[in-house]
Parts: sequence; structure tokens; C-alpha cells
Amino acid sequence: MITRSAGRDALLIWFGSRIGLLVTTLLGVSLHEYLGRWERWDAHLFVTIARFGYDGDPARPADDGLPAFFPGLPAALRLVHLVVPDWSAAGLIVSLVAGAVAMVALARLAEHEGAQGWMAVLGLVLFPAAVFLSAGYSESLFLAFAIPAWLAARQGRWPAAAALAAGASCVRITGLFLAAALIAEFALSRAPLRRAPWLAVPFLPLAGYSFYHYTRTGDWLAWKHAQEAGWGREMVWPWDAWAVTWNNAMGGGDMAPAFRMEIAGAVVAVIGLIWLLALRRWSEAVYTGLQAAALMTSAYYLSVPRSLLLWFPLWVALALLATRRRWVIVAYALVSGPLMVLNTARFLEGAWAG
Repeated sequence: MITRSAGRDALLIWFGSRIGLLVTTLLGVSLHEYLGRWERWDAHLFVTIARFGYDGDPARPADDGLPAFFPGLPAALRLVHLVVPDWSAAGLIVSLVAGAVAMVALARLAEHEGAQGWMAVLGLVLFPAAVFLSAGYSESLFLAFAIPAWLAARQGRWPAAAALAAGASCVRITGLFLAAALIAEFALSRAPLRRAPWLAVPFLPLAGYSFYHYTRTGDWLAWKHAQEAGWGREMVWPWDAWAVTWNNAMGGGDMAPAFRMEIAGAVVAVIGLIWLLALRRWSEAVYTGLQAAALMTSAYYLSVPRSLLLWFPLWVALALLATRRRWVIVAYALVSGPLMVLNTARFLEGAWAG
């Protein structure tokens, strides 16, 4: 049932979908086993940082990839762990609360742009990679800062936008792309120049994080080099990245389905970017275009579908279209919803899901 409040609608969809996922995935397992299933892949690495810091678990071999993860989520995990003893549960709680904040902000942003807010929220929670909004990953926490930051910028509240964007920069390197988009939005909105110094604020967490690792390792770009050491994410020509990904997708093996998802995500990313450009949403195109460029010039496509969760301009654009043509959101839900459930099951079984 849709109400007259964008925030209430967003919370109904968010918590309703979380209850649905809980019922669907909890059946037949103990609570302890269930929590353990959520501590997969990067969720385990975030917990490791929260528990032991960037030097990693002293009982295990050193992990050179840990500096790739920014400190925002590990800090939140440590805070929640003060009252929640299970680290996996702490990650789920952080994502649940942060996701609620993000969904309310997304609904309000969509309504500010002239769309039905609940449609943007539904589009996001039904996206095939939406399992990462529930898991102990950084997507929900990032969006809890990034979307309110963008809404504040669209309303001309630049100090609030800068402060919130700085929070996003503490969570993911994607905050750097958000900061660049805010500069573009500032220029396009012809805001008073006396507000311009605020635009430097979102870059400060990256500077601080780089300095922190410099004091540890002598490397100002430790976070970038960790991406290369842990996942081989070196910059290459885009056609080389496509070729490697395509060969892995078509070559068979256990990871072939994952690489096919990456290709599908890349296609959606390109279409989405073209769509935003066609709508002349220039600052949003800066935000998404920089992400697309970074993802598609990596040695191979990695986590492209998951990165699309962060493309809040895409969900607003979907809501704008569906507000005029309601059949769009129905068709989207019928196609994307089952894929989301399937991908959630893959993640809980330990398979790479994006």
C-alpha cells in the first residue's frame, strides 16, 4: 500500500523486503549458521579490519589487499560490536539501518526531481545485485551518506552536501567520484562562489586515509596498490578488459557465470550512462561516467553489477520514466525480482554473486 509520505513508503518497501529475504533465506538453518552464511567474501575482510586493523589477523598470513577497503564500515562495525557480540550480526545491522536512511533519502530525491519516490526505492531493492545492500558490505553505508549529500546539493545546501559527501568518502573510493560530480553540479547550478571552498571537504578523508597508510608503509597510494595486489586491478585499455572478461565468460568453468554477470552489468552501465546523457543530467553523468571508466579499464570486469547499486541517478531516472509509464516498474519487477532472489541464494551458498 502506497502512502502519502515518501519516507514512509521507502521504509515500508525497505523493511518489508528485508523481512521477505529473512523468511526466504532463514528456513532450515540455525541462527548461528545463518549469520555465518552472510560473512562471505568482502564481508569477512571488513570484519577482519574491524577486529585487527589493517595489519590483519596475526594468526593468519598477511593480506596485502586490506588497505583497498576504506575505514568507514570497519569503524561502524566496531561501534555496533560494542553492543552486538556477533560480528556478522553487527554487519547486517549496520547495513539494515544505513539502508533505511539511504532509501528514505532516495525516495525524497526522486520526489524532488518530480518522480514517485517509492518507484526509485523499489527499483533499487529489486536489482539483481541488491543482496549486497543487506550483507555486511559498504554499499548501504555509502548510500546513506551519498544520496543525502546529493539531495542537499540539489537543494543548494552546500555545507551539508560537502559534510555528507565527506562521510561517503570515508566509506569507499567512490566518494572521490561523488566529490567530482558535486563540483560539476556546483558549476551548473551557478551557486555563489563563496560556497566553493566547501567542495574541497569531500577530498579530505582520502588525503587523511592516504597519509595514514603512508605512516604505516611509506606508500601514499597504498589503497590503490592493494587493489592491484589483492585483485590484479591494474589499468588497461578498455578493449583489453573486455577481451579478458569475455574469454573468461565464454570459456566455461566455475567462474564463467560470474563473468557473464559482469558483462551484463557493463552493458547496463553503458546504457544507463547514455540515458543520463540523453536526459542532459550532466553532473550525474560525471558521477556514473567516472565509475564506468574506472570499472571498464581494470584488467578485467569485477563487481560491475554491484557498483550499479551506487548509481542513484539511475534509480531516479527509472522512477521518472515509471511515473509516466507505470507498466515500466511492473515489467522491471517481474524480470529483476526473481534474479535478485536467485543471486541472494548464490551469495549465501558461497558463490561469487557480483
